[in-house]
Amino acid sequence: MATAPSPPASQHTPLAGETVVFAGRMLALERREARALGEQLGAVVVDDVTAAVTVLVVGSAPPGGRPGERGEHGAKLARAKELNESKPGRVRILDEDAFCQLAGITTPSELRRLFQPECDLLERYGHLRPDQLRYLEKWGLVRPAHRAHGHTFYAFADVAVIRQADAELAAGTPFRAVVRNLLVSRSGQLALDFRIEAQPAKVLQLVRPDPPPLARLLEPHPDAPHSSAEQYFVTASVLDDGDPSHQAEAAAAYRRAIEADPSLVPALINLANIHYASDHIPEAQALYERAVTLDPDVFEAHFNLGNIFHDLGLLGEAQACYRTALKLNASYADAHFYLAVVLEKSGQSQEARNFWRSYQRLAPNGEWVGLAKEFAD
Repeated sequence: MATAPSPPASQHTPLAGETVVFAGRMLALERREARALGEQLGAVVVDDVTAAVTVLVVGSAPPGGRPGERGEHGAKLARAKELNESKPGRVRILDEDAFCQLAGITTPSELRRLFQPECDLLERYGHLRPDQLRYLEKWGLVRPAHRAHGHTFYAFADVAVIRQADAELAAGTPFRAVVRNLLVSRSGQLALDFRIEAQPAKVLQLVRPDPPPLARLLEPHPDAPHSSAEQYFVTASVLDDGDPSHQAEAAAAYRRAIEADPSLVPALINLANIHYASDHIPEAQALYERAVTLDPDVFEAHFNLGNIFHDLGLLGEAQACYRTALKLNASYADAHFYLAVVLEKSGQSQEARNFWRSYQRLAPNGEWVGLAKEFAD
């Protein structure tokens, strides 16, 4: 006897057959993560509240600074309530806790119970600035337990470090000394564990030398390899916009550019950056080194290699790469900053001061300028 086919898996999911809209900022998830999770739960996710919508999920984070965000949140909620007035229960309104419970993930209420929000900690420990807290994170002294939508949460062990730093700053201790004291108290020795998370230097456009007049007469047809390589590079550069969902396509386009022109150094560097961002360090290192072999004067490859050597604990090699990058481009502020960091880690604080000062001069509004001033004193 024939049996009825099993229903599709989506029919067994909590939001199967539902049409879902998200409103407002979420605390436990980024919006794109929430959309993907809604689809995994069987829903069709749309952007606006229409007659087809059956579920509205309201985020629990306070509205941010994006123009229209508060109005967008309120308009969606008001529209859902209008639909429910015409037909009660037409749109099910869930708060973020309820949505997270459906998905089986940590709810905002649990996050607040288990961890301390960064904004609360900075208010409570007012002597510690936000940039100083980020610097403690770079040294590995605090490690956020959760991040979403610009909200950062810390566990109890991190709160103890933040409290100690605040107390020392309140007593007038220079921040440089605070960092060293925290490292000593954690490890019993001055074993600096700075974690570089530098943004790799990216090549934004191709620059080819103008050929001499005779070469112009002998230029290849537009469909020749160099032309194809440049077209692939331009396509890859558009895709390489920082959005993780575009990175695989960008990498594929860079590879096609390199296949068409194996000497296309900008494509090698930008493809290496994608590998580096994905923690594929050996692949990134090989591509940077290939770029340096082809063009020793490209500062981006030297700077990015410096970051890799630091990650590998090869501080001498990292120093050499940063110094070479600065010889090629003395105005690149990040190279001054990260060379100063490596010198500090190597116990060369006196020399590091010169590079802290250079960073201040080149990036007066830079992310780390406050710290650079303190370390330069």
